[in-house]
Amino acid sequence: MFSALVLDKSDGSFSAGVREVDDSFLPEGDVTIAVDYSTLNYKDGLAITNRSPVVRSWPMVAGIDGAGTVTQSTHAAWKAGDQVVHNGWGVGETHKGCLAAKARLKGDWLVRLPEAFTSRQAMAIGTAGYTAMLCVLALERYGVKPGDGEVLVTGATGGVGSVAIALLARLGHKVTAATGKASEADYLKKLGAQGVIDRTELAAPGKPLQKERWAAVVDAVGSHTLANACAQTRYGGAVAACGLAQGLDLPATVMPFILRSVALLGVDSVMAPIERRREAWTRLARDLDPALLATMTREIGLNQAVAAAEELMAGKVRGRIVVKTGR
Repeated sequence: MFSALVLDKSDGSFSAGVREVDDSFLPEGDVTIAVDYSTLNYKDGLAITNRSPVVRSWPMVAGIDGAGTVTQSTHAAWKAGDQVVHNGWGVGETHKGCLAAKARLKGDWLVRLPEAFTSRQAMAIGTAGYTAMLCVLALERYGVKPGDGEVLVTGATGGVGSVAIALLARLGHKVTAATGKASEADYLKKLGAQGVIDRTELAAPGKPLQKERWAAVVDAVGSHTLANACAQTRYGGAVAACGLAQGLDLPATVMPFILRSVALLGVDSVMAPIERRREAWTRLARDLDPALLATMTREIGLNQAVAAAEELMAGKVRGRIVVKTGR
């Protein structure tokens, strides 16, 4: 028997809670892992609080991320004792997830845990931090370089924002953080932000073209915030969009794209090819300061995850939450 955070829905009634289950509850897969740590991402919060139809199969074990040790494998790339990281691939949505002491996954979904990180540190990064790295890589591929100008990070105190600031600052970029939490300005500056602006400057409807300011943007918010960020991006700049915390709409015009040659780069973490995942984790191991990672991380137990998910959706969480799932 092992503990798992199980989400269930029957006759229109939703429930979320830690249950004791056995191996028969595990889904199909060719690799079984003992999960040491998982984490809470925005999508986990949506699923656990039933705020959005994230889950498509019931009952479901929550948790899109996990890190731990392979215990059984019929996959050629993995053997018992290997340390692995998992992010995305529909786990916690259509395939039972990693907010549990044990998970069964597909070997093709797994990335080897970088030697630079412990399992706990990998989950302090999680999908949020891995997505932040994908955004940085997207901007680099487009040609954005340190010294080009200010880089805006929206949703700055969240998981994506916190890691993005730390990465961009360490790489030499001048970072400005947008947040609704003025009290967190010192936290954001410790991560590397040189400037902090109030998110209200971006959150309301704005003009299609505004004063040019940003050389690049990492946006985890969407809606009017993304539209205004695009309208303020300098000629030839790029905006990496990866989230929808404010909304899934984009109330913008084509003007920034056709008059200023601004590029809007969509960043997906769920189905990203394995080669890009490996690149992202390799770069995280090189470019993310573990000391800064510690400042943005809070650890909880599995039985605290439901309450923490409610906090996350209420905007009361700073940085990253690591969930200890192993015994």
